[in-house]
Amino acid sequence: MELSASLVLYRNDPEVVRRAVMSLLNTPIKVSLSVVDNSPTPELASLFEDLEDFKIDYFYNSGENVGFGKAHNLAFGRVKKCDYHLVMNPDVYFEENVIIELIEYLKDHQDVGLVGPKVYEENGEIQYVCRRYPTVWALLVKRFTPKRLKFLFQKTIDWYEMRDTGYNQIMEAPVIGGCFMLFRRKCLDEIGYFDENIFMYFEDYDLTVRMAKKYKTIFYPFVQIYHLAGRGAYKSIKLAAIFMASGMYFFSKHGWRLF
Repeated sequence: MELSASLVLYRNDPEVVRRAVMSLLNTPIKVSLSVVDNSPTPELASLFEDLEDFKIDYFYNSGENVGFGKAHNLAFGRVKKCDYHLVMNPDVYFEENVIIELIEYLKDHQDVGLVGPKVYEENGEIQYVCRRYPTVWALLVKRFTPKRLKFLFQKTIDWYEMRDTGYNQIMEAPVIGGCFMLFRRKCLDEIGYFDENIFMYFEDYDLTVRMAKKYKTIFYPFVQIYHLAGRGAYKSIKLAAIFMASGMYFFSKHGWRLF
C-alpha cells in the first residue's frame, strides 16, 4: 500500500509544520509527499533537510503566492501517482492509525471518492467540518456575526454545519472541510483538481461539490485529527474581501441559494 500527499506552505510556524509532516511520515505505509512553498523566502526548506530517507519533493515557488488550490495542483503533478492521495494542511496532526483506517474504508467502498475524519481543536472541542450546500445567509451569519451575538442565529449555523447529525455516524456530506481530504486518486483525476480561479477559500467546497456529483463524499467519525484552525477572514479586511469574492464565484458556478 502506498499513499501520495500534498502540502502547501506560506509563512508557517516551523514547529507546527514539522509536527504535521512527522504525523504523516509516521504512518506505517510508504508515503510520497510533495511540498509546494508559496512563502516569500525558502527558509522552511530546512525542515526537510534531515528527511532524505523519505520520498519528499520540496518545491520553492520562487516567492510567488499562487494560492492554496493552484499550489496543490502543482503538487499533484510532481508527486508519484498512487491509488490514494491526501490533501492536508500544515497545521494538523494525528495518530498513525488514522490514514490506514480511512484507506481501508475507501478500499471497502468503491463508490466513495473522498473521505474525511473527525476534526478537533487542540483543546478537545470539535470542529464542525461538514457542511450542507451553503446559502448566502448562512455564510454571512457564520463568518461575520460577532461571537457574542452568534446565539441569535444558532439555528442557521447548526443547520449549515450539520450539527443535528451528532457527528457520530458515517454520513455523506455535501461539503467536507479542506484541512484533511483523502481522495481515491482515479476519482480525483476524473473530476479535475482544484479550481485555480479560486485563490483562497471555497476551493474545498468547489472540489467536494464536484466530487459528490459522481461519487460519495463521506465523513468518517471513527478516527480523529487535530487542527489549529485559523480565523483569518475575521481578522483582516483584505482576507474578508477575498472570502466574499470567492464565495460569489462559487455561487455563480454552482448555483445561488439565498436562504
